[in-house]
Amino acid sequence: MSLRSFPTLPSILSPARRHLVLALAALATATLPAVASDEPIYRFSPVNQTGINLTAAYWNPIIGYVSEKSGVKLQLKIGRTSADTTAFVLAQEIEFVFTNHLFSPEREQLGWKVFGRRLTPPVHGQIVVPADSPITSVAQLEGKEVAFPGPEALVAYKFPTAHLLSKKIEVKTVFGGNMDGALAQLFSGKVAAVGANSQLVEGYARREGKQYRVLWSSPPVHDLALMVSSKVPEKAQKAVAKAFVDMAADPKGREILHQASAQVGLGADAHFIASDGSEYATYREFYRTAPASLR
Repeated sequence: MSLRSFPTLPSILSPARRHLVLALAALATATLPAVASDEPIYRFSPVNQTGINLTAAYWNPIIGYVSEKSGVKLQLKIGRTSADTTAFVLAQEIEFVFTNHLFSPEREQLGWKVFGRRLTPPVHGQIVVPADSPITSVAQLEGKEVAFPGPEALVAYKFPTAHLLSKKIEVKTVFGGNMDGALAQLFSGKVAAVGANSQLVEGYARREGKQYRVLWSSPPVHDLALMVSSKVPEKAQKAVAKAFVDMAADPKGREILHQASAQVGLGADAHFIASDGSEYATYREFYRTAPASLR
């Protein structure tokens, strides 16, 4: 498959200025509660499932609440694309994540531990087209441009791409940076189809008033995992985990979750529950059997 990527931040920016731009963008929509300057600050990086502003609008109120309840200061850090954010994680610049990018055999050696997950309906990898598209089967995508969030997107890129490869269907791959970017390409007519996460395409369609048709859907899998680096002290790990898991039982926390979920088109009941990571066996099995180019 040929690849076409969209540019990241302009190369004229120095690394320091680039990180400043990312930090300002991530924190633009909310202010975290003040914490004494001598307390450690732990960086939290969720995979970019939407654009930067919408990602920050969802996560900043949540991590502000978790910081307050746990007494552990969390600070949002996101890159321009999901691949950029995962690069921060792999460079060990992050302590807490919300991701499904760390379940390959190599990355499981990095010492990340699942402590929770978001409770939502199961998600599927999908290949979708606009509702009025003349394309009615995956086979008709041969030679056409298909957009995906990015090369790290397990459900929305790797699952659909593995299916296309299994059917020997060659497409021209376009990366949109996140799911919203890929879907914008689809509904503007720039690409024929999109590899998608069912949860995210449903949310986008709800927010933007769009209609689409599913050409292919994978078996169901769980939503992304909350994970912590082994370098975080156990006391801080437990405090943050408890704050996430108890959030829906607290009226203030529940209201924050409802408002944040409405921002991105999630159901009002979406919240966080404890997990030991065993629910992600499907992800691990994918990496065991996937084509080498997708591992």
